[in-house]
Amino acid sequence: MPLGLGRRKKAPPLVENEEAEPIRSGLGGLGVGSIGVVGGALQPGLPPPPASLRPRLVFHTQLAHGSPTGRIEGFTNVKELYSKIAEAFKISPAEVMFCTLNTHKVDMEKLLGGQIGLEDFIFAHTKGQRKEVEVFKSEEALGLTITDNGAGYAFIKRIKEGSVIDRIQVINVGDMIESINGQSLIGCRHYEVAKMLKDLPKGRTFTLKLTEPRKAFDMISQRSAGGKHSGSAQLGTGRGTLRLRAKGPATVEEQPSAFEEKAIEKVDDLLESYMGIRDTELAATMVELGKDKRNPDEFAESLDEQLGDFAFPDEFVFDVWGAIGDAKVGRY
Repeated sequence: MPLGLGRRKKAPPLVENEEAEPIRSGLGGLGVGSIGVVGGALQPGLPPPPASLRPRLVFHTQLAHGSPTGRIEGFTNVKELYSKIAEAFKISPAEVMFCTLNTHKVDMEKLLGGQIGLEDFIFAHTKGQRKEVEVFKSEEALGLTITDNGAGYAFIKRIKEGSVIDRIQVINVGDMIESINGQSLIGCRHYEVAKMLKDLPKGRTFTLKLTEPRKAFDMISQRSAGGKHSGSAQLGTGRGTLRLRAKGPATVEEQPSAFEEKAIEKVDDLLESYMGIRDTELAATMVELGKDKRNPDEFAESLDEQLGDFAFPDEFVFDVWGAIGDAKVGRY
């Protein structure tokens, strides 16, 4: 339905609405359920393609807390990637929480998303200590930005300085949110978890069960500065990239153009502002859907078709359309 005809009512802002005003002027991914990695399949994917269609690319990997180097190949989405890592190190795929590129630290700016540079080194972060925390919701906004790993785990990507959560030292960037008030969140997408946190009543206490990533010796005393946004999307450092997709085989592509990188960054900022999530693969998918559309109504129809589960509000869609248009003409 055309945007001008009342496509849908504006959804209430989620967790991070207070962090930034929408930037007007400036797949799904697997995204952490994005690829999102970190992202995840937004809709049920097709069966894995036959081995003959999969890129025969070999990547090197280690467990982030320390391990020998393993070699993995033949995966086409994030779940297969986790399975290959688990096979290499003889662990369960369910132990893998998320992956970072070229660093063993819990650095959310190096989170593996839908694109892996062909020369990137993959570090897999596995489950560590579990913890249960009582949180008093003294403010409407908790100060969290949520992402997910594309395989059923939602975790904390950013903690706003001075926020409710920032004052609870035991809660860290990288922690998987296992349950809220006893309700399991395993299998939920990041936007579902963000909405649940937003809907919790102010002035009440709630219980979070969390699992933190297993830490290497040099990370044990760190809370993690990974929640600070560097202002640039990290899509891999190799000259080419392997693009993991929710449907169909992975493909080897050139690195994103300057326009695409800037547009993805701006759309990711809008996702955080409106929805309390960060997901570079979801942002990349939206840019891909919008870059060749002639007007915002066509763009909105494409979003509804491909990413309807998100129920994006009209204001958000207009701002995303504007951000893509600004990036096209170099208004960065």
